[in-house]
Amino acid sequence: MANQITEISQSSTQDYVHWFRHSAPYINAHRHKTFVLMFGGEAVQHKNFQHIIHDIALLHSLGIRLILVHGARPQINQNLTVRNIETPFHLICLIFTRESLRGVMNAVGSIRLEIEALLSMGLANSPMYGARIDVVSGNFVTAKPYGIRDGVDFQLTGDVRSIDTDAIHRHLANHNIVLLGPTGYSTTGEVFNLLAEEVATKTATMLKADKLIFLGEQQGLMDAKQQLRREHSPRQLDPYIQEYPNQSPEFALHLKQSQKAT
Repeated sequence: MANQITEISQSSTQDYVHWFRHSAPYINAHRHKTFVLMFGGEAVQHKNFQHIIHDIALLHSLGIRLILVHGARPQINQNLTVRNIETPFHLICLIFTRESLRGVMNAVGSIRLEIEALLSMGLANSPMYGARIDVVSGNFVTAKPYGIRDGVDFQLTGDVRSIDTDAIHRHLANHNIVLLGPTGYSTTGEVFNLLAEEVATKTATMLKADKLIFLGEQQGLMDAKQQLRREHSPRQLDPYIQEYPNQSPEFALHLKQSQKAT
């Protein structure tokens, strides 16, 4: 029995060494690269989110420069429901007024604090023991009004006007993780609600990031045999973008923004 346990232990050790040796080229290839990682408010609420944070900490420890972009859709909806505020919906966008924007700011602020708290963990015998991660957030995103479309005034719903890439590069050079949310600030000092997917795409494009990663509920794109497709060209995404708006609007939006970033 003891010999059998010893053999299993040796086999596990050999498997681990084999895995580590084969992962080294990928670690070397991605060190000092810039990744933009976007996840929705649903991910923050998920019981597995702490493990995602551990993975983010691991990427940071391997020398990858990270910009995190979080959504807040379910948290915003919950805040508006509590306040009995109805928010009209038009062209895949919610229309935010000054009254409803307070719910947006509360949701985004609470998520930011939660992420910063999780990235500050460092208990002994935990995956983040000894990790000293500095998280930076700020007014990196300048917004502009979405304006009037189809005769509808979108009020404080906005678009991304610009990204302060110089400031983000400075923080990344200091080994900080940059955290962005679905809000932006105008030159007149107003706060606008933005699509987190657009913030991630514009940030990745303007920073010339090496990877743009969307985390969502879908397992990925499947072929006719229900096998996961590993690679697509931008043109190959068009049929999927047309297919998914009704089945999974969030996934369709991820695909569309991915196409824009290429």
